Parts: sequence; C-alpha cells; structure tokens
Amino acid sequence: MNVRVTWVQPEDLVGHELRQAAEDGRDARAVAHRWYEAGGSPAPERAGASPSAAPGLRTLAERLLDELALMESPLESDEPTELTAIRAACPHWPAPRTAPPPVSRGRLHAAWLGRAVGCLLGKPVEKLPLTGIRALARATGNWPLTTWFTGRGLPAALAAEHPWNRRSAATSLAENIDGMPEDDDLNYPLLTMLLLQRHGPSFTTCDLARLWLDQLPAGRTFTAERVAYRNLLDGIEPPHTARYRNPFREWIGAQIRADVHGWTHPGDPSAAAEQAHRDAVLTHTANGVYGAMFTAAALAAAAGGESDVHGCLAAGLRVVPPRSRFAHAVRLGIEAARGGGDFDAVVDRLHAEYGSYHWVHAVPNAALLAAALTHADGDFSASVCRAVSGGLDTDSNGATAGSLAGLLAGAPERLPDRWTAPLKNRLATSVPGFDSIGFDALAEQTHRLTHEEALRP
Repeated sequence: MNVRVTWVQPEDLVGHELRQAAEDGRDARAVAHRWYEAGGSPAPERAGASPSAAPGLRTLAERLLDELALMESPLESDEPTELTAIRAACPHWPAPRTAPPPVSRGRLHAAWLGRAVGCLLGKPVEKLPLTGIRALARATGNWPLTTWFTGRGLPAALAAEHPWNRRSAATSLAENIDGMPEDDDLNYPLLTMLLLQRHGPSFTTCDLARLWLDQLPAGRTFTAERVAYRNLLDGIEPPHTARYRNPFREWIGAQIRADVHGWTHPGDPSAAAEQAHRDAVLTHTANGVYGAMFTAAALAAAAGGESDVHGCLAAGLRVVPPRSRFAHAVRLGIEAARGGGDFDAVVDRLHAEYGSYHWVHAVPNAALLAAALTHADGDFSASVCRAVSGGLDTDSNGATAGSLAGLLAGAPERLPDRWTAPLKNRLATSVPGFDSIGFDALAEQTHRLTHEEALRP
C-alpha cells in the first residue's frame, strides 16, 4: 500500500518543475525527454499529484529535480529574490515613514471582515475552470456575480458536470454558511499575528519557521508551504527551504500571508514590503515573493488613509522590480480594466494571455486581482465579486480584494449586511488560541500590534 502525500513526493514534482522551467526560460527539453521516456507524467492541470502513483520513478525524479535546480534562468537578473537586489531594481521604492498615521480599529475590523467575505465567496468554486464558474452562477441567476453561490435551483446535470469544491460546499454555499469556516487564507494571517506578538516587527525568517513547526499542522499546508515544511523537517534552513525541490516557489502562497504586514504599517509601504519579504522567503522566490510585497505595500497605503484604490495599486507596484513578469501582469491587468466595459471581456483577455500558467501561480493571479480592483473602482461588493468571477485562485483573490476594499470602506458598518451577517462574527481555525474568535476581537489585537507592540525593538 502506498501513502500519497500531495505536493511533496518527488515523482509528483517533476512535471510541475518542468512547467516552472518553461515559464522562467530554462531549456529543460532533455530532462523532459528522459522523464517522459521513463513513463513520468506532466504536471496535472488542477491537482497537486498525478492521477496514479508512480513510486518506482522516485529515484529518477529526485535526480532530475536536482539537475533542473542547477539550470540558471535567463530572467534571474530581472527577477531577483534578495531584498537588496529588489530594492536596487525599483527606481521608485517608497521612502520610509518616520511618523506613520494611525489606523482605527474600525478600519482594521473592516479589513478582517473583507478578507473573510472574499475568501468565503470564492471557496465553493475553488479549482473549477472559468467556464464552470460562469455556468453555475448563470444557472442560478447570479451572473454577473453579485452575491453568494448557491446550489438551490441548480440543474442536476450541471451540478454533476461542474461539482462544487467538495471540501467547501458544505460550509460556503449561501444555504450552508454558518460563520466563517477554516481556510488557509485566514489561518496564515492568524499565524502572522502570533509571530508579531512573540517577536515584534524585527522577527526573522527562522522565527517564522519555528512558529510554524510549533503551531501549524503539516496537513494544513499546501503547495510551496508544504514543501518548505518538509524541508524544515529534513534539516534544511531558510531561505534554502524555498528552493530545494520546490516547484511551487512562484505560486500565490506567500501573498496570502501578507495582509497583517500591510495592516500594521499604515502609510508605510516600504516597511510593510520589507516585513512581508522576510516572511515570504521561507517558502518562495522571485515572483512568489513579489506577490507578498505588492500586497503588503498596497494594504499599507490603504491602512494609512489612501482612499483611492488606484493609488494603492501604484504603491504596491513601487516595491516590485518593474521588468519582472509580476509587474508586467499587474500593469496589464490595470490597463485591461481601465476602460471599464464588460468585465468578462477583461477576464477573457487575461486568461488568453496567461493560459499556460497554473491557476495558483502568482503571475496570472496578479493580473486578475489588479484588473478586478481597478474595474471595481473601490466598491466593496464589486471588488470581491470581480476577483472571484475571474476564476484562477478564487478564494485567495477574493480574500485579498476584500481586505483592500474593506480598508477603503473604513468601517464594518460600511460593508453590506448581506456579506457580513452570515459570518456571525465567528472564525473557525486550527491555529491555537483563535478558534471561534470574533472579527472585532481580531481587529482589537491587530490595532494593539500596530500601535503598541510594533514599537518594540
């Protein structure tokens, strides 16, 4: 009997690394030929593991992964990972703030609620293709998307053709919502809270690694985070944990950990981005790191009182190397959405441009997130609905869009009740000390970090 552990078994990683090589410009054709000649599988389109187990290929897989790691990417000079190199590549890096503006508990409360709403909206359709998302919503009279997904009135044939995410449907369809269910898009901000409570803003990447080993169950990690977790258990230290046999190092995982770094640095995108970088390099490199830095900087601008979503996106771009694929994706998303018009057409354009990427990769999701926020022009409901309706990583994009739009709204009472009431001010989580906590209590703790504990050396 074989135990399959997705995201970490070498024979399941080679296909993903070959795909990553094609994206970052490495010529891996000879390696691919050897892999497929031996019976290896390509990367699955939407899953972490190939359809059938192949433990007999493990030794070859390990050897090929190591060979691929020795190949240099021609994009590396434009897409550095070290912070000093990133800063050197950014001509408009924001100046640090010596006296940052205050952020209110209400604004932070709205940010927490917004993150939860956007995540929950996207949960039932996570992993579904864009065609399936559109078909399900249209069949229930919810397209363009304006409210929660529902199974009520859904034709049985369509439900069979595009089944809801099996882990989430029971807690995230309109008829099933009873508080905010557990999700990694909320677990990671909670872990960031613990990190800052224990170590303050001067935490190290190793502090984060130790916190994960103490408080984060391995089964609650996915993609790059699970690989880094495995690497830690194997005695590999940060930042090598992000690179060693980790084909997911440019996916979206670091980005979903960035919110608290932004919220706790109101008006200081530079400090927020630097803090997010220290977090991100445990698991990610290059574009995966930029996703965290971009998000933290944009949220810091909003937390500091920036009222224009377009200004927040511009603040995020200032901390991303302008020649990187991530920066190009953000600029394309903004440009595609700037003219308004039909958002479906915007989404179709972005999917055509980035269709070769995995749906969890940071680059296509950056384009979609930027387009959704630009097209919504700061409106909360439009922001989360556009982010989710564009497909790709629906719950993660919805969460980030909701976080930023919540900050812009400025207070929980300014968010529509149809979104916040079903949350019942209750969050489920496996992160110790936080299960069933209210979003108002989380806002209070975040406010304390921002105005008191964050001042610790």
